[in-house]
Amino acid sequence: MTEPQHLPRAVAALVEQAATPEFTAWRRNIVGLGGCANPVHLVGESTAFAADSGHALFSHSSAAYGGRLLVPCGNRRSTVCSPCARVYRADTYHLIRAGLVGGKGTPETVSDHPRVFATLTAPGFGPVHTRRERNGQVPPCRPRSPKERCPHDQPVGCAMRHSTDDPRLGEPICPRCYDYAGAVLWQARSGHLWHRFTIELRRELARRAGLPRTELRLAARLSYAKVVEYQRRGLIHFHAVIRLDGPDGPSTPPPAWATADLLTDAVHTAAGRVRLPSPGARVIGHRTLRFGAQVDVRPITEHGAVAAYIAKYATKGAEAAGAVDGRITTARHLVLLPVRVHVLRMIATCWWLGALPPFTSLELRRWAHMLGHRGHFSTKSRSYSTTLTALRTARTEHRAREQYRALGLDDRPTITIGHWRYAGRGYSPEAALVAATAHPTEGESTRD
Repeated sequence: MTEPQHLPRAVAALVEQAATPEFTAWRRNIVGLGGCANPVHLVGESTAFAADSGHALFSHSSAAYGGRLLVPCGNRRSTVCSPCARVYRADTYHLIRAGLVGGKGTPETVSDHPRVFATLTAPGFGPVHTRRERNGQVPPCRPRSPKERCPHDQPVGCAMRHSTDDPRLGEPICPRCYDYAGAVLWQARSGHLWHRFTIELRRELARRAGLPRTELRLAARLSYAKVVEYQRRGLIHFHAVIRLDGPDGPSTPPPAWATADLLTDAVHTAAGRVRLPSPGARVIGHRTLRFGAQVDVRPITEHGAVAAYIAKYATKGAEAAGAVDGRITTARHLVLLPVRVHVLRMIATCWWLGALPPFTSLELRRWAHMLGHRGHFSTKSRSYSTTLTALRTARTEHRAREQYRALGLDDRPTITIGHWRYAGRGYSPEAALVAATAHPTEGESTRD
């Protein structure tokens, strides 16, 4: 928004804009953004023609808004644009919920299919400071004898009872013992680990059903939707809804042998069986990539809570672990990053490994700001439920129908032809004033 030192200039520009014929439409465009932090500018026009006669019915041009039409940025991350992230979170909620109870093109009978909520964790790469609660009490972080020392003559334990805002949470007890290379490589290959897990899960389901692997698809289909959550230690977890359908997807019932208990056991077994060799063994030593021992799998009983839980993490990124939003382009930026030491070490490890030939394909420098993780934050199998694209299209079509109804054209077939081009981003100083007044940021109020 507008900086205080630029306020007089912005007010003058706003007064000048208010004298133009396009002011009302210009202001309505900004207010209609819903508080978007970084709108996209479009220049162009579109015209709706009658499908039967070819006559032009109405036109829509950026000239009516002072030369540029502003549209929401659509960014999913709440730290970048909170209003657009709320829309993304709501869409994700409906996508996940539709796969649990039906709707949005998914039959309601899907609610009778076996499904579980699974959390797959990262393994440990060295002890870190942590906080746990047991029966309302907070036990010591890592109780060990004071005489126990690591090879670097540091204590291997921690007797502290950390508070929830303790900056040491997630930090290694001994940074020199912590396997930063292994942690970064696990992040970079975690998406492939998930892919291998889904393959192994199908194999395990076929084995438990007494079927050849190639015949499982003739009896049942595995569907899922997952999201990534960054932990304080900088590593990700996978949270997923996993469901068993009939051979043609959610519209067909699963076979009799497909139960939630069988699916739960199969997920545990498959997650523990997945192994991947790490690249660059000759350079940094051999490592086997796998999931952590903590695998939590539970049958789903509360649909709304699960959908809300997954949707919450769909709008978060590595900043939840204390990393940065934007990409790091040069090594000089490393010393200026406003991050804690552990995160800086992970970023520096990405930068170091990214320059070595065995790790070129992982693009670690490009994804250093994500601490090595380069996969999508939320994904789903094809037949799980609807798609985000379908939800956005439905919203766009609904708004178009409302506009046509206001123009008295809702029952008339039309063809729309237009051309639009990108022309920039953000707010001008006077537009920022209007946006701030119409949609005060969190913690602000329009009252005096």
